[in-house]
Amino acid sequence: MAATSMAAALAASLPAPSATISVAAPSYEAIPASMAKVIDIEADIPLTCVQLDGLVVTKIIKHAREAPSSTAHGLLLGLDLDGILEVSNSFPLPHRVGDDDDKSSKSSARHQASMLRSLKEVQADDSVIGFYQATTLGAFFNQTLVDTQAIHQDKLRHGGIVIVHDLSQTARGNASFHAYRLTGAFLDAYKKSNFSTASLMSHRLTFSSILEEVPLKIRTNPLLSAFLGKLTETSDEGLPSATIGANSGLAPSFSVLDLGTGGVARNLEQIIEAVDNYRTEEGNLSYLTRQIARERSKAENYIAKRKEENVGRVAQGLAPLPEEDVTRLFKIPAEPSRLESMLILGQIDAYGKSLAGTASTGLVKMYAANASTDV
Repeated sequence: MAATSMAAALAASLPAPSATISVAAPSYEAIPASMAKVIDIEADIPLTCVQLDGLVVTKIIKHAREAPSSTAHGLLLGLDLDGILEVSNSFPLPHRVGDDDDKSSKSSARHQASMLRSLKEVQADDSVIGFYQATTLGAFFNQTLVDTQAIHQDKLRHGGIVIVHDLSQTARGNASFHAYRLTGAFLDAYKKSNFSTASLMSHRLTFSSILEEVPLKIRTNPLLSAFLGKLTETSDEGLPSATIGANSGLAPSFSVLDLGTGGVARNLEQIIEAVDNYRTEEGNLSYLTRQIARERSKAENYIAKRKEENVGRVAQGLAPLPEEDVTRLFKIPAEPSRLESMLILGQIDAYGKSLAGTASTGLVKMYAANASTDV
C-alpha cells in the first residue's frame, strides 16, 4: 500500500500531458572568437605538448609494478585543448596468458567497452586519447606497439599518443615517462605495407625515425602535493630521537648505497639476446634475398632463351612463339619486409643507451666507494 500511494502521489505531482505538443526549433549560437581556438572542433591546432596528471602517473606506476610481466599496458583518457593533450585518467587492460590471439583481443575489447561505459555513467572522462606501455631498460620497440599506435593515429583526434614508462629507471628513483607518436614518413610506408629496401631509402627510414617524441609535462593537483608533503614529514613530538626515523611517513631508503652493478649484467644479457635476434633476422633476409635472385635469374634466362629461339624461327620464316607470362611460370617471392630488423635495431640502441647511463653512474659510485674505504 505504501508503494502504491507513493506512486499515486508522484503521478499526481507531474503535469498533465497536453493534447498537442509543439516542439521548438533548436537554435545554435556561434562559438565566440575567444573560445574558437580553445574548443578546436576540427583539430586544426597542431599538438605541441602532452600534460600528464599526477593521478595518472601513480596509476601507471602501480599497474606496472603489480603486473605479472613487464608488458603492462592500458588506455589513456582525457581531452585535447589548445594544442595540449591533457591526460586526466587511465585504466589498465587485462593481461591474458595461454589464450589465443582471437579470444584475447575479444576479451580486451569487451573489457575496454565495459570500462568506458562505466566511466560515462559516472560522468568521468571517457574519451580515449592514446595508450601507455611499460617497458624495461628503455626497449619498447615492438610490432604490437607500432600496430596499436598506427590504429590510434588513424582513428583518434590529433593522432593519439603512447606514453612509455621505464620500470628500470623508476626502480632507481627516476620516474621515466616519455610521449611518442609515429612519424608521417613511417605511416606512409606502413599504410602501403611496404618496408622493402627501396621503400626505406625513398622514405629515409631508420629505427630512429619510426617515432617522434612529444614534449611531456606532469601536473600535480594541490591535494596530491599536500598528501606527498604529509608523507615526507616527521613527527618527533614527545618521541626519542632513536624512533624519529621509524615513525616518519616514508621509510628510510638505502637505494643510494647500491653501486648499480646488478643491472649491468642483466642489461648485457638483453643486448646479447637482441644482437642474436638481429643476426637471425638478417640470416633469414639473406636467404630470402638469394631465393628471389635465383628465381629472377631463371625467369631472365627463360626470356632470353625464348627471344633467341624466336630470332631463329623468324630467320627460318616461321612464326615466333608467343611470349608467356613469366610470373605464372616462375613464382618470384616478394621482397621481404625489413621492419622487424629496424625494430630490433631500435631495441639494441635502447639497451645500449641504458647500459651507458647505468655503467657511468655505477662507475662513479664505485670510485666514491673506493675513495671512502681508503680514507
